[in-house]
Amino acid sequence: MSPDSSLQAPNSRLKTQIMSENNTNILNTTGIQLPADACVVIVRTEWNAGTVDKLEAGCKAVLDKHQAGYKVIHVPGAFEIPFAIKKYWEQHKYKEDKPLAFIALGCVLRGDTPHFEYICQSVTSGITQLNLLLPVPTIFGVLTVDNQQQVDERTGGKHGHKGEEAAITALKMIAMISNFK
Repeated sequence: MSPDSSLQAPNSRLKTQIMSENNTNILNTTGIQLPADACVVIVRTEWNAGTVDKLEAGCKAVLDKHQAGYKVIHVPGAFEIPFAIKKYWEQHKYKEDKPLAFIALGCVLRGDTPHFEYICQSVTSGITQLNLLLPVPTIFGVLTVDNQQQVDERTGGKHGHKGEEAAITALKMIAMISNFK
């Protein structure tokens, strides 16, 4: 006996609605207090530049709204993001302009080969390692998508704006860490 698809659709819509409602607190920035010298380094890819431009614009809008300084670094692709973050930290950790957070921005679009899985796994693992190694957070703002529709849904569409969300997460993590002192 096959399930009736008309019964599945409301369940699916309900799951989407519940996920959306549960994520509303993620976007709330009320009461975030940042150190005066809050600086975020955005490391973004050159690959899929049109999509990453949108993610970067969303990040910058949030950081500007909260008067957080930022610097943008370009890397060729997502695979290079963890290296660039580690190298930047090593060269700036004792300087006045050291970042209080990093944001990794990129877009890996599934193709016809296993390359997608290799790159996604590598960048995810690299960012996880950075979060365990560095004393400042690295925020994962890399889209891993199958098609342009999924990109559009995550750069201002029905799934929000992942660039804005990455910046909000960075600000919340900076505030959290400054509260530990």
